Amino acid sequence: MIIPPGPLKVMVATKPVDFRKGAIGLAALVEHELAGKPFSGVAWVFRSKRANRIKLLVWDGSGLVLVSKVLQTGAFHWPRAADGVMRLSAAQMSALFEGLQWSRMHVPSTPKPIAVQ
Repeated sequence: MIIPPGPLKVMVATKPVDFRKGAIGLAALVEHELAGKPFSGVAWVFRSKRANRIKLLVWDGSGLVLVSKVLQTGAFHWPRAADGVMRLSAAQMSALFEGLQWSRMHVPSTPKPIAVQ
């Protein structure tokens, strides 16, 4: 199983990272620099300096999964490079991975259910 069960939570590291890092190096970066939990089932997305490559890191319950993609032409649409992280919906992540304009994806807000008495 590559994707953990349930709704996928996606966190994006907005600052470019050293793409020589593998799964363990990126997990350490998540934990120590981004104050995240790399083994929680959250998908973490990283970009290269030129923004034509991305890496996805996710814990699937039995190990770390690292996916890498290089665009042949163009670059991934990315938020301004800054320190920190931002959250994306699964649909926005899918658009980002395809090289599309992810910020144009509509993310519906779901109201919290009212407790049954």
